[in-house]
Amino acid sequence: MTTDNTQKFSGIAREYTQSRPGYAQALLDCLFENYGFSASSVVADVGSGTGKFAKQLLEKGCFVFGVEPNADMRGIAENELCRFDNFKSVDGTAEHTTLPDGSVDFVTVAQAFHWFDGVRFKEECLRILKPDGVVCLIWNTRKEDADINCQLYKIYEKYCPDFKGFHGGIKTHDERIRSFFDDNYEYLTFENPLYSDRDKFIKRSLSSSFSLKKGDRDFDSYIAELNALFDRFEVDGIAQVANQTVLYVGKIQK
Repeated sequence: MTTDNTQKFSGIAREYTQSRPGYAQALLDCLFENYGFSASSVVADVGSGTGKFAKQLLEKGCFVFGVEPNADMRGIAENELCRFDNFKSVDGTAEHTTLPDGSVDFVTVAQAFHWFDGVRFKEECLRILKPDGVVCLIWNTRKEDADINCQLYKIYEKYCPDFKGFHGGIKTHDERIRSFFDDNYEYLTFENPLYSDRDKFIKRSLSSSFSLKKGDRDFDSYIAELNALFDRFEVDGIAQVANQTVLYVGKIQK
C-alpha cells in the first residue's frame, strides 16, 4: 500500500505553526543577491505547509503560490497570510501543483522534499518553470553532534517507531537530491540557532510527523523525558538548539 504523505501533519498543524522556526535571514539575502530573486519574482512554494517560508518571500515582495495538499496546514497559512495581496493558496501536490505551464520563475521547497516522489516532482517543476527557472530545496537542520540534539535523537529512537532521523532521514547530499539535480547544484549553509521556552520546546517535538500523540502508549513518559531534557539545557527558561538552514539550489534538465 502506498503511504499518503499529504496527511502526515493532519491534526498537528497548530503545533507546527507555533513551534517551527523561520529560515535564516542570510538565506533570503543570498537568494536575492546571488540567485535572481526579486520583488517581481513569481514563486511556487511547494509543500508550503503553514506558510513559514512563504511569509519570508512575501515580505520581500515576491508573488507566491503556496501549494499545499493538507487542508489543516493550508488553512492556517490562509489565515496567517491573508493580509498579503501577493499570496495565493493552492490546493495541490508536489506532483500535481495545478499551476499553468511556464508560470513561475522559481520553485522553492522548505522542509518538504523528503515527502515527494522525486521523479514526478522534477517533471512538474520542468512543466511549471519558465525557461532557466531555478529550484531551491531548503531545510532547517539540527546539528546532530550537539549534545542537546544527540539526546533528542535518543528520545525519539526510544519512543517513536516512525522516527527515521532528523528531517525525514534525508542526509547531506542525499542520493534523492543528487538525482533530482543530476549532480549539478550548489550547497550552502546558514547559521540559524533556535531558542525555545519549555512550551515551544515540547511543541516542536509534537509537531513532528513521527511524534507520539496524546493517548498513545508511553506518551506521558515521552513528554517527561522531553521536559527533563529541557531542564538540563535551559538557561533562564530558554534552551538553545544548535541548528542551521541549508540550501540546495540549481537548474534542472529533462
